Amino acid sequence: MNLGDWWQALSWLYLLPVVGGMVYNLLTLWTTKVFLQRPLLCQDFQPGVSVLKPVRGLEKNLEANLRTIAQQDYSTYEVIYCVQDPEDPALPIVKKIQAEFSPEKIVIAVDQVEAGTNGKVNNLLGGLKKAQYDILVISDSDTHLRPDYLENIVKPLADPLVGCVTTPFKLTKAQTLYEGLEVLTINADFIPSVLFAEVTGASKACLGPSIAIRRSTLTDLGGLESLADYLVEDFELGRRVWTGGLKMVLLPYVIDVGVDLENWTNWWSHQVYWDQNTYRARPLPFLATIIIRAVPFALMFSLWHWSEPWGWLILLITLAVRYGTAALVAKMLKDSETLRYLWFLPMRDCCCLIFWALSFSQRQVLWRGIPYRLTKGGKMMLASPPPKN
Repeated sequence: MNLGDWWQALSWLYLLPVVGGMVYNLLTLWTTKVFLQRPLLCQDFQPGVSVLKPVRGLEKNLEANLRTIAQQDYSTYEVIYCVQDPEDPALPIVKKIQAEFSPEKIVIAVDQVEAGTNGKVNNLLGGLKKAQYDILVISDSDTHLRPDYLENIVKPLADPLVGCVTTPFKLTKAQTLYEGLEVLTINADFIPSVLFAEVTGASKACLGPSIAIRRSTLTDLGGLESLADYLVEDFELGRRVWTGGLKMVLLPYVIDVGVDLENWTNWWSHQVYWDQNTYRARPLPFLATIIIRAVPFALMFSLWHWSEPWGWLILLITLAVRYGTAALVAKMLKDSETLRYLWFLPMRDCCCLIFWALSFSQRQVLWRGIPYRLTKGGKMMLASPPPKN
């Protein structure tokens, strides 16, 4: 067999991820349906709750998003807006919300904590000092929450064996093509994979935008300070919960998270950052995702066999399955954003094969404009020392 024959035979290996991806996409229809059919708890459990809301900078729809947590149908809770910089431009917004409600319900914590390299954890630590209740809810600043959010995320903690509760999310409010591609990454790829893993038992998930945990449990797991150098602090927290013998609950309650990207460069770096997160959290499962990336390999196969009609037929079938399953999953999740940008899904899938490869080669991430270098064990450190004053 000559070299040309070897390359021709090698092209048939492309069909492995094509078939694997189509089967996986079809399975996500079933797993998403099964997950969303799970009932929410109806028990009467409303302990006092401290909500930690890390805030940094002006984000799109920031005031509207921050106000939703202050408008919960819940009896006893406080919202602690955590700010590090006294000159943060978001500070007037949280002060406005505090004046609208009350200083008893809305607390502002301005504290320049530097426990590690993870800015979100540093921010949360300042607010944790002011929290008065044992039940803690960590809710990102870009989440847009319905009035029954607190009631639902807290209820599973009535079971003392439940260590942590988290919720799936979908991105909303895309205004540009690159924000639409970001929506497709999360809503049509990441979240279906999380629900697939949850239903099949393949892996657990702890999703950072929305977490409920007892303060006593957090202390037993090493405290928030011990997460301050982790790139994926939410996964590390979840890992400690389930390896410590406690239950992790992924609630069948999907929240909205606003997407906010400035430009194409911001989108590209965030995609690489996202894959680096996933790789650091679950190296082997992330590596295995190569066998379910159907669209780019179907395209490569059809180009390799461009003169043969059945090669293009395989590409058309692959696209039909990908489009169809993504659209049906979006409808189940009540996700109009994915449907709006659905035509760009093949473009997004092909780009993400590049991001997948870059996640192995790059050891530096950009978070909030600051470069960090990845180290062993999922931790990170500043890529260069801060300038001396």
